[in-house]
Amino acid sequence: PLTPKEKARLAARNVIDPFNMLTILGEAAISVGANSHSQYGPGMEGFGKYVGVSYTQDITGEFFSTFLIPSIMHQDPHYHRMPHASIPRRIGHAMVQVVWTQGDNGQGMINYADIVGAAIQDGVNNLYVPGRETNLGASASRYGIGLATAPIDNFVSEFLPDVARPIHVQVVV
Repeated sequence: PLTPKEKARLAARNVIDPFNMLTILGEAAISVGANSHSQYGPGMEGFGKYVGVSYTQDITGEFFSTFLIPSIMHQDPHYHRMPHASIPRRIGHAMVQVVWTQGDNGQGMINYADIVGAAIQDGVNNLYVPGRETNLGASASRYGIGLATAPIDNFVSEFLPDVARPIHVQVVV
């Protein structure tokens, strides 16, 4: 099992991951380029604001979902692949992993990091994200969409190494 210090290192490593940085920069460029009248404004200033808010959201999510909640609940923050299972079993595993995961002791447990962490992250984001609806209905909608789309990350973690292996690319997820 990871110690709280190791969980903090994992969260920090996830934030500074080059693919994470590229994703945030690309999303900011596309969003500001497509809508210069957003709350962030046009041009490089809007781009910079968007990147800053996105990084802050990412740091908040990693703090709660990779470090704090897993440390308190003794939960393993990793996604555990099933590379030798059938494809339908792996798809089901990736979907279930959103609500049921592995504890530090190796036993199954509720995935507090995803279930509780997403709600806390949304509440914190309501404090500083410009132009965001902060009422209960909007927050509940974002929470539901977040949980519904959470398996996408698990699908990437589950299947990307299999796709990369035949083309001899090492993928560390």
